[in-house]
Formats: sequence, C-alpha cells, structure tokens
Amino acid sequence: MTDEVNRLTAAELSGGLRSGQITVEEIARACLERIAARDAEVRAWSYVDPDAVIRQARELDKLPSRGPLHGIPFGIKDIYNTADMPTQHNSPIYTGHRPNVDAATVGTLRAAGALILGKTDTMEFASTGRLAATRNPHNLERTPGGSSSGSAASVADFHVPLALGTQTGGSLIRPASYCGVYAMKPTWNAVSAEGIKLISTTLDTAGWYGRSVADLALVADAFELEDAAPGGFTTLAGARILIDATPYQVEPASRDALAQATQRLEAAGAVAVRRDLAEIFTPMAGLWEVVSRSEGRTAFLDLARLYPHLLHEEFMRRANNIGGFSRAELLHAYDTAAQCRVRFDRIAGEVDAVLTLSAPGEAPPGRTQGDNALNRDLTLLHVPCINIPAGLGPNRLPVGLTLTGPRYSDRHLLTVAASVAPVLDLAVAQ
Repeated sequence: MTDEVNRLTAAELSGGLRSGQITVEEIARACLERIAARDAEVRAWSYVDPDAVIRQARELDKLPSRGPLHGIPFGIKDIYNTADMPTQHNSPIYTGHRPNVDAATVGTLRAAGALILGKTDTMEFASTGRLAATRNPHNLERTPGGSSSGSAASVADFHVPLALGTQTGGSLIRPASYCGVYAMKPTWNAVSAEGIKLISTTLDTAGWYGRSVADLALVADAFELEDAAPGGFTTLAGARILIDATPYQVEPASRDALAQATQRLEAAGAVAVRRDLAEIFTPMAGLWEVVSRSEGRTAFLDLARLYPHLLHEEFMRRANNIGGFSRAELLHAYDTAAQCRVRFDRIAGEVDAVLTLSAPGEAPPGRTQGDNALNRDLTLLHVPCINIPAGLGPNRLPVGLTLTGPRYSDRHLLTVAASVAPVLDLAVAQ
C-alpha cells in the first residue's frame, strides 16, 4: 500500500483491508492527518472529533465479520442526522443540535461497516442563506459548487474517500464537476431521505461522492440499488451513447469537454447519437422553480413561525410565498414533469446512456453555488446521474460531464460509467 493512504480510492482501501495489508486505524489516522494539514484552508468540515474517530476505527478493526464498506471513512453532509455528533444545518437555529438517532442513510452506512469520520460543511439548510465556508481545493479563490461543498471538497482534497451529499437542483453533480470528483445522484427515492432536513420532498435526493466509478458502486451495493429491468450493456464497442445536443448557453470549457468526449468515445468504438432534447426540456421551463419554492414554503413554515428572528430572510420569503406560486401552478408542474419523465425514459431507454453537461464551465470565483440550470431539470425528472471528470478548462480547473439514463437504471448506468470513465477521465486513462 502507498504511504499516502488517504489518496487511495475507497475500492483500493477495501481491497487492502480484506487482504490485511492495512488497518482501519491506519486509514483513519491518514485521513485525520490530511484534515489537520489542509482544512484550515479548504474548510470542508463543520465537525470532526479525532479521538472518537480513532476509537471507532479500533472497534471496526476488532470485528470478525465485515460489511461491504468495512473501515471506509465517510464524510456526512451536515443536514443528515447523526446520533453521535451535531447536526447543525449551518443555521443559528440548530447550533449545537444533537439528534438522538441517525438518518436512515447514515444507519445503513454504519451497518455496512463504514467509518463515519465527521460532518461536512453546507449552505444553510443546503439551500441558501449562510454560505458554506468551504473553498475549492484546486483554487481557494473559486467556489466548490453549492450546498454539498464540504462533501465534494473533502473527497477532492483527499481528506476522505467517500462522502454523502444531497441534490435539490444541482448540489451533487455541479460540485463534483467543479472539484473534479465522481458523484452519483441515484434515482429519486431509491435511497431513503428519512432523517435529512428536506427542502423539497419531490426533488431532494441523497447521493454520494467518490474518486472512481468503483467507489460509487461500493456505496450502491450498501444501499442495495436495484434496476427496473436488466441492462444489456457489455462493452463500449458498439454501444449507443446519446450526446445531448440541446443548444445550452455555456462556456467553451464545457462545450469543448463534451465535443472531445464524443470524439474519444467514437474512437473507442461507441456510436454517438447526437440529439437535441428540447422536446423534453422546453415544456419543463420554470417548473423546477415552482416545485422547489412551493415545497420549500411548506418545509420552512414551522421555522418561520417559531424562529422568525433567526431564520434567514430568504427562507422567510419562501415560507410566506413571496414568489406568489399558486397550488394550481404546482399541480401543473407536477403533471407536466410526470409526462416528461415518461418521455425521457423512453428516449433514454433507446440507447445505452445519455451524455450531457454537468456545469456551465469551470468553477467561478467566490463562494456562491454556481448555476444549476444544467442539473435542475434532470433532478425534476428523477433520473440517475453520474458525474465523470472530463479534463481541465483554460484555468486548469476541472470540468465534468454527466452520464444519465431512465429512472431505476442506476446499476446499468454504473456499468456503462465503468467503461466510459477511462475514456473521458484523462487522469484514469494515463
């Protein structure tokens, strides 16, 4: 095993633990040392208790039987309840708040043997208001990309091999693109949202970050993801990949990344099927905002009435329906989105996968989230998405691409991604 244990992927660490080449405590210490060395600058974490981590690691090393994630350190976005550490949502309302039970996802990870290392920083309630303190580890003057900032940055900067995030609009995939890591937003509701502070019940999706497709698949195993139908993909040669040709307004970095990826896929034997998806996305214009703001109105009503002096103005606006969205508009959004889901599933089901953009370009300066325009409709469609790093832009910052497909094709998509990633991710190819 390498001296820099913290730089290994979760899949590599899992192999080393099974073979006895390394212990959970050694992994934990390597991650904690990296955090101590870097987090004053990156600021990915809202809570880490090193002594508790080492105690937990030692207990895991004693276990005779081991789960699929045994000993793998995990960062947990600070909107997931954790019984043994604070869950504060980056909100003054929840400062020092300690739930007495884990979120269902965290419980599942513990049952699989994961080492819960700490809580990662997020925007207030993973939405707006107070910004995360986190910075992009590739350039500290740039954003890491939104509410899952701490989770994406912690994986990118080798603090931890895996981390949980969530996505309401683009807060799994966009940070992955900006930070140059792999991420999976599974099919909506394929993973339990119990114990997560939700903004939108029909948008919010639990997902995760890793440093390889194999890492993403390890977590999918723990959550027992299951497809609606068996996938027929075997090899990239002859595979049909739909290239999203919708005319988005994006920076040359993203446009070039998609064009170059298409060329590399074709050189590897794939069949690139270029198609404008405006027939799906045009009817969905404005629907994400209606759903997210209307459901946010419901989600924050209690806090607005109980803590108006502590709740950020933007959440008060949502609770008071300043946007003026009617229930009739919400019903229209629900019905139209449902129709578009069926259409997209049909189109995506005719190919092996769909390749589209993850972000408008490189991470912009500052700490703001960045634009979720390329992610939010896919979130509303409820489809699985995988970010694959696909090179660097003109400022030497990462640019990612999204592989997607029909609802409940998560396993199939992981299989396709395992073949696509070595073609798209130049770091893997080298």
